[in-house]
Amino acid sequence: MLRICTLFVLCLLPVAPAAQTGFSGPVRVIDADTWDVGSRRVRLHGIDAPELDQTCRDPGGRVWGCGLWARAEAARRYGGRRAECQSVDTDRYGRIVARCAVNGEDAGRFLVSQGIAFAYRRYSMDYDLDEKGAAIAGRGVHRAQLQSPAEFRRARSADAPPPDHDCRIKGNISGKGVRIYHMPGQRDYARTRIRPQQGERWFCTEMEARAAGWRRARR
Repeated sequence: MLRICTLFVLCLLPVAPAAQTGFSGPVRVIDADTWDVGSRRVRLHGIDAPELDQTCRDPGGRVWGCGLWARAEAARRYGGRRAECQSVDTDRYGRIVARCAVNGEDAGRFLVSQGIAFAYRRYSMDYDLDEKGAAIAGRGVHRAQLQSPAEFRRARSADAPPPDHDCRIKGNISGKGVRIYHMPGQRDYARTRIRPQQGERWFCTEMEARAAGWRRARR
């Protein structure tokens, strides 16, 4: 009876949340909010950066590859440096969602405060004020006309997804049957749709695209 009572009391005690797991390693920037930290693929917690194929318009109305710019800025700041991370969750793609710091600097906060990424308020309000400050100052993407990354992803949801996160080259077939591939940042990249049923496909490298008979788009 004593054992049963003890077990009953233990069952009533609150369960402590799982401890966060710390890890570290050199940074390889995949895009501004997705990194490889050592051997782990990491999605930075609380931020959402422009997609690699996302374009914006600058104040002069010119098309600007803001997704590629965001990745370049993140790589310039953190690429090759050692990050200390604390895991928060795992997303539906199997990536570790984590807070990461480099030399004591909160990477998510820096990227949002400089207009390189947005606060991802759907999951966290940690960087809400940082984004508002960047918007008031007109830093980074806040000087441009653009959709939020989430809106951009919804708008292209009808597009066949790439088989791999790193395979972003679009192999399109024109109405005349010409096989043309579009690189992220090129003028027509964002509006090009991949229709596998018509023989169109994604490529991981330009060499792969050329070997398959596609040529690069002129602009």
